[in-house]
Amino acid sequence: MMLMLKKHPQRLTVLLFLMCCSYFIMYNIFLCKPGENFTYDLMILSTTILQSSLMLDVASLSFSAVVMYISGCVFYFSSYYMSTDMFYYRFTWILLSFVASMNILIFSNSLFLLLCGWDGLGVSSFALIMYYQSYDSRSAGFLTLLINRLGDILIMSSISFMACIGTTYLMSWPLSFINLLMFLFSIAALTKSAQYPFCAWLPAAMAAPTPVSALVHSSTLVTAGIYLLIRLSLNNTMPLEVCSMLLFFGSVTCFIGGICALYENDIKKLIALSTLSQLGVMMFSLGLGMHTLALMHLFTHAMFKALLFLVAGCILMLSYGVQDIRLLGGMMKNSPVLLVFANVTVLSLMGVPFLSAFYSKHVILSMMWCQSANSFSVILMLISTLLSSSYMLRFLKGLNWGATNSNLINSPPMSLIFYFPMMLLFFGSCFSGLLYTVIDLQYVTCVFLPHKYDILLYMLMFGGILLGIFWVKSSGSKLLSTMFLMVPISYNINFITYKITSAIKTLDSGWLEPNFYGTAMSSFLHSLTMKDLWPKSTMNFFPYLIVASCLIFSWWLV
Repeated sequence: MMLMLKKHPQRLTVLLFLMCCSYFIMYNIFLCKPGENFTYDLMILSTTILQSSLMLDVASLSFSAVVMYISGCVFYFSSYYMSTDMFYYRFTWILLSFVASMNILIFSNSLFLLLCGWDGLGVSSFALIMYYQSYDSRSAGFLTLLINRLGDILIMSSISFMACIGTTYLMSWPLSFINLLMFLFSIAALTKSAQYPFCAWLPAAMAAPTPVSALVHSSTLVTAGIYLLIRLSLNNTMPLEVCSMLLFFGSVTCFIGGICALYENDIKKLIALSTLSQLGVMMFSLGLGMHTLALMHLFTHAMFKALLFLVAGCILMLSYGVQDIRLLGGMMKNSPVLLVFANVTVLSLMGVPFLSAFYSKHVILSMMWCQSANSFSVILMLISTLLSSSYMLRFLKGLNWGATNSNLINSPPMSLIFYFPMMLLFFGSCFSGLLYTVIDLQYVTCVFLPHKYDILLYMLMFGGILLGIFWVKSSGSKLLSTMFLMVPISYNINFITYKITSAIKTLDSGWLEPNFYGTAMSSFLHSLTMKDLWPKSTMNFFPYLIVASCLIFSWWLV
């Protein structure tokens, strides 16, 4: 009996929901008090203190509560969706490490913990994307890993500047270093959040199982860069040059995601491109200097995007794996519950009044008239608002009003308990925006504008609805299907950089030159990476103990 309890498929789901409740209670406590910083000094190198610091405040606790809420729903869904997989428990534990890495990043307040969470997300996402071990999943996994490595390099390059400051805190930086550090972290955030020109990996990550896509595109991997900039903006003033850069890249990303989704037929890639568009809205909000609105739109987007991916997963189960929306006509006629979930989610994504995204997305678009934004970015955001309504109505038209596929009429019905996580996310998609504005007054924004600006936004939304209803895609576009050639360039980047790497090989080897000392040192380094060093069935950890003892002894000497 105890063994059965230990292997119950919902044990992790219960744990995640309990952690969500505890974080939400702590969030309400910290509404009336400043944040708490828990710091432990790891070591001191010269005048630089290497710290491990955790920050508990309103932003970190609220975001972690949202991550746990969505993760609990996704874990509940995956217990049914992946139940026939022979490596289900392996998948579950990798997914749990993915969520744990995101929580480390959320609460981190030092460079050490930030790198632990940042690299943990990269490694675990690589394992999850290539989980099915096909050619497409392996290619997508390596593309995601390599683009995320660019962000890792930029964050690690900030170590030298933090050594000059004398601390690895992410709190407040001196004015002499703030411009350079904010620039490095902003470029790293662009790579992790799939902003232009690093957005090719996001649609490719759809090779992962649907529960992974629901987590990656809602509240974990793609939002890590957005949250990092929000965390830095809470304690540091973002330079004007960085704000202009975020305005440009956010608007271009939003436009590219919208125009490519208008020509996409794969249901999961279409939802992924809509995620790309919404990430552009968040980055645009950060460029305007409104980090609280960006955080609120991150919360509301996480709710309805996770629900949309779970609905897509149900459609794949009912259609026996068909992902082309042209072949899913009339799919919702036998599933009225999914019909309600899909329609309300799409309306929330478009920013229809009194749904969750209306309290964040509509306010961001209204505030751009009050801030100093360049005309090019504003025009792109207005066009993207039109496109967001168009591609989502095209999505609904294919599922609700398309030609009925006779092969999918007799699909088996789902049990009511299967819809439980989607009901929870449905509540969040409808009321999370209103709930946060009632609980926390920092999300309340008063905008006094002439009526013509609001009328313009509503006209763009309804114009996009009409365009989506009457839009008929005549033929495919090579330029849009490759995201303006960013996909082939990203996949073939090794051929582009071949001359650079070949030139590096001709450089001086330095201290690894073929002399006695260099040969001895290189043979020692090679022995550390030998396959024989890994423990065999006899569990020989003797080489590891030697290496660990040397590291501990060197740390003690410092």
